[in-house]
Amino acid sequence: MFGEFLNIIVRSIKLDKSLYKDNKNFGEAAIYFAGLIMILDGIAGAVAANTIIKTAVAMSGLTAILTWVVWSIFIFVVGVKLFPDKETNAPFKKILIGVGYAHAPGILRFFAVTPDLMIPIIFLTQFWIFAGLIISTKQILNLKSNFKSFGIVFLSFLIIVFLSITFVMSQMDTLPINYTT
Repeated sequence: MFGEFLNIIVRSIKLDKSLYKDNKNFGEAAIYFAGLIMILDGIAGAVAANTIIKTAVAMSGLTAILTWVVWSIFIFVVGVKLFPDKETNAPFKKILIGVGYAHAPGILRFFAVTPDLMIPIIFLTQFWIFAGLIISTKQILNLKSNFKSFGIVFLSFLIIVFLSITFVMSQMDTLPINYTT
């Protein structure tokens, strides 16, 4: 079972599109493999960030799970409900697993052990994850176009950014800021 898990990670890191077409990669253990990849991705991000600022490692793992679900929901809604191709018929669980698998390059953030390596490794792995999301979306949703897959992932990303900024801005009034001069 561990060998199967490592195989999924390696194939995801290699951006192997056949990973997302083979139904044996979406079996019983798949949801656990995807969840574990997301937790490792979150912890690796926290470890990388700890080279500059202190980050709660456990909180990063939980945040990664929330991020996983949010990404999956938006890719499902945008790709399956709003802009499907004729042959698009993917269950939410398969998208959830695909999004989890696509985050495997984030595990490489464990190598950002110095502040000089942190920024380049985080940016590189984030673009790598984005590429994995585009590949997984195209394969799982049976899309004909890489451009459409990119559009679905990018639109989902923009929605997440908008909601994140809106949330942060709404919390600004609750911050204990003293404006005395």
